[in-house]
Amino acid sequence: MRYLGLDLGTRTLGVSVSDATLTIASTVTTIRFPESEYRVLLEPLRNLIQEYQIGKIVLGLPKNMNNSIGDRAQTTLEFRDLIQEQLKIEVVMQDERLSTVEATNYLLEADISRKKRKKHVDAVAANIILQTYLDKEREEFKNGRKNDIQSY
Repeated sequence: MRYLGLDLGTRTLGVSVSDATLTIASTVTTIRFPESEYRVLLEPLRNLIQEYQIGKIVLGLPKNMNNSIGDRAQTTLEFRDLIQEQLKIEVVMQDERLSTVEATNYLLEADISRKKRKKHVDAVAANIILQTYLDKEREEFKNGRKNDIQSY
């Protein structure tokens, strides 16, 4: 079993996947879709779930810096509900504040061109979201706490 990490935008979905030991996240792809048409993502997600034998999805929650839930976060929570309802898979939320900034900085440090950065930033952000969740889950397990914590 593996986990799938997702970073939802208005026209892109960054995707990453964990290894089988739930230790390391790796970028997979960025899926482009018509603005705010989230239902078209269900089929590609279904295919990824089957291909990678996914047991759980970790979806980035774009909370405001003051920890409140704004319009983007509300849309993301509705997307979570859509995935759970249509694909019958557990979706946990992971705070993703500044993950895109962090992803952009990684790509800048790697001296990736602006054009290539734009193509990969969402998948790298998904990778950061998933790796953060994996690290937190491992720490919870190490400290003897139950693994089914909510991340937001």
